[in-house]
Amino acid sequence: MNLAILIPLVILYIGIMSGLAYYGYKKTVTQEDYLIGGRNTNPIIMALSYGATFISTSALVGFGGVGSVFGMGLLWLAFLNIVLGIFVAFAVFGRRIRKMSMTMNATTFSTFLGKHYESKFITIFSGIMIFVFMPAYTSIVLIGGGRFVQESLSMNFNVALLLIALIVMAYVISGGIKAVMYTDAFGAIIMLVGMAIFLVLTYHAVGGVVEGHNALKALSSMVPDEMAAGGHNGWMSMPAFGSPMWLTLVTTLIMGVGIGVLAQPQLVMRSMTVKNDKALYRSMIVGSVFIFFMTGAAFMIGPLSNVYFMETAGQLAIQTAGGNTDLVIPKMINSLMPDWFVYLFTLTLISATISTVSSLIHVQAASFSEDILSTLGVKRVLWNKIRPARLGVIIGVVLAILLAYILPGGIIAQSTAFWFGICAAGFLPSLVGALFWKGASKKGAEASVITGFVASILGFLFLKSSQSTAFGLSQLLFGKDFLLPFPWTHIDPLMYSLALSSVVFIAVSLKTKASEDRTNKEWEQKEIKAAQQ
Repeated sequence: MNLAILIPLVILYIGIMSGLAYYGYKKTVTQEDYLIGGRNTNPIIMALSYGATFISTSALVGFGGVGSVFGMGLLWLAFLNIVLGIFVAFAVFGRRIRKMSMTMNATTFSTFLGKHYESKFITIFSGIMIFVFMPAYTSIVLIGGGRFVQESLSMNFNVALLLIALIVMAYVISGGIKAVMYTDAFGAIIMLVGMAIFLVLTYHAVGGVVEGHNALKALSSMVPDEMAAGGHNGWMSMPAFGSPMWLTLVTTLIMGVGIGVLAQPQLVMRSMTVKNDKALYRSMIVGSVFIFFMTGAAFMIGPLSNVYFMETAGQLAIQTAGGNTDLVIPKMINSLMPDWFVYLFTLTLISATISTVSSLIHVQAASFSEDILSTLGVKRVLWNKIRPARLGVIIGVVLAILLAYILPGGIIAQSTAFWFGICAAGFLPSLVGALFWKGASKKGAEASVITGFVASILGFLFLKSSQSTAFGLSQLLFGKDFLLPFPWTHIDPLMYSLALSSVVFIAVSLKTKASEDRTNKEWEQKEIKAAQQ
């Protein structure tokens, strides 16, 4: 790359991002401004920020690379991203979350659930879950950005990782959610332009839409034996029903992320930042277009990379990338695209990384300060000098960087599904109950949250072979990498942990709601009598 061109371009980009972050800082006066943008964010800014937060390097690099293995079947995830991640999240969930959070004066995801169910336990426990497990997701977003910078700029991976993290930490500490959302919106515009051009040039490189798809279909005979044994039927078809590859594609990649988006704390909080339902509806239109171009493009480019690399290198994409799916998209860009596009996509990937990491770090900091410390009555830390939110940012960044150095290659898509899955199992039943079921009880919500997280985490540690083998705890305790045979080794824990947490939520709520109502009425009567006396 021509550093004489790239360096000024990056300096200009950082200058604009810094200016927007400073503007957000100047607009941040109250704690409500820091946490949820004062509830008056422009709907277009909110939609672009939501999309940029949702679509990170995990989707562009991680899932794009995974698409080179699983094929066009991954487009079902793009469909769920739009239907559940935009229409349901905004028009169904978002409307009620916005109104209820205003009524309860809730400014974080965990305080929203805790105040609705009048449970400090839910607030603190869910805050701890977010603060402890979100760094795993944050780290793989950093890995995606770091890997692209490593490939494109021939920069040391560790240096790239550290540089991105420090940039994010600087403006999240100062400007809060307003700085995050303004910079997200700018990054989203760059991402949209970059991916639209990438998709068009990819189809041009493989001969057009029809020719490219026909060529991809013709590669079915080139499926490696190992993938064919796992159920691979070619890149234009779904894997064989019930096969290991089908279970991974459907239960982990499609359902895990497609359903899990509804319970993502960093995305749910976006609904709290606008002032009315009309703003949510406007956001929905912009968000749908953005998600379509981002996920749809990445999930089509991934499979088509096999056609390109077969024609240019005589190998499938995963073979060209040395078996690491995280390197497929970076290598394709460097091989296929003109220099000017590499510069543009460098900014696209940096934008995707910074936008998502900044939102995740902000949520981690909010969980640390508001959900955990504030609920426990702690207002200042470290000799009464540092606000907990600022300390939470520093801790979140440090944990994410450490995990990014530790995690193995090719882990981006799997880690994304892990985070989305445990959030769905732990939070979704109680969130749905809070929004739509008057029969939901405090004890039912508490039992559901615990059950969902415990069942999901145990599934990853002892049943799902790809994760349990990597963690090694099952081998240490029981002398084997996983405890149950196929198909449990390939079924995502979301499928049974979400079902279990839902059943527990309904059963315990039905059993305890009446007694909780009686107790509340007795307390109200006592308070009335005390006031009268």
